[in-house]
Amino acid sequence: MSMLVVVTENVPPRLRGRLAVWLLEIRAGVYVGNVSQRIREMIWEQVNALAGQGNVAMAWAINNESGFDFQTYGKNRRIPIDDDGLRLVLFQPEDA
Repeated sequence: MSMLVVVTENVPPRLRGRLAVWLLEIRAGVYVGNVSQRIREMIWEQVNALAGQGNVAMAWAINNESGFDFQTYGKNRRIPIDDDGLRLVLFQPEDA
């Protein structure tokens, strides 16, 4: 089991309800919990199926150099990249 954080923006109420089954909503669109890898993967399947035009970031504790890993769904100016095995976030400027 590891700590999981899910941050949602502009997602349908159905997804928010599904997330609330497994996680505690501590602020609007911010969910936390301590779940197994299997539950984390199931939650991500729900995100992919139900997020629609919204966007989601999910981060969890893991035993690596940074102490966490993350994945994202949907359009956002922050793009995850891999730089020689290190996960970073590339910030895209707004379209002119």
